[in-house]
Amino acid sequence: MRLRHVALLRGLNVGGKNRLAMADLVGVFERAGCSEVRTYIQSGNVVFTVSAALVRTLAYTITDAVAHEFGLRVPVVLRTAEALALVVADSPFATADPAALHVMFLATAPSASAVAGLDPKQSPGDRFVVRGCEVYLHCRNGM
Repeated sequence: MRLRHVALLRGLNVGGKNRLAMADLVGVFERAGCSEVRTYIQSGNVVFTVSAALVRTLAYTITDAVAHEFGLRVPVVLRTAEALALVVADSPFATADPAALHVMFLATAPSASAVAGLDPKQSPGDRFVVRGCEVYLHCRNGM
């Protein structure tokens, strides 16, 4: 069975650093066994279809391929299309101004002690909630 996924490659094409053409990135995903590969602007965000068997190691495969082919070491975070829809539906700040809402996607869920170590008073007026591998942010004062 092949499912739709999203890959978020961290730190690509940001501030003129880690430049990678999206056409080259599409090729990396296709060579890794993905199909229907599409990128979003120059962001390093990729939508694709892949089998359940391949997706288990895909983040490592893509990370290694980008490092080997382009000399860039960038983390890759994967989510299914269904998981992304749940992130939107599960937002603890659903009634807030959408322009002030953000989600950070983590590769793994943080430990309870790491979450407990976050200081909610660090940015007065802003709020956050950690749920699984996502950190929901409500930044009323902007990012």
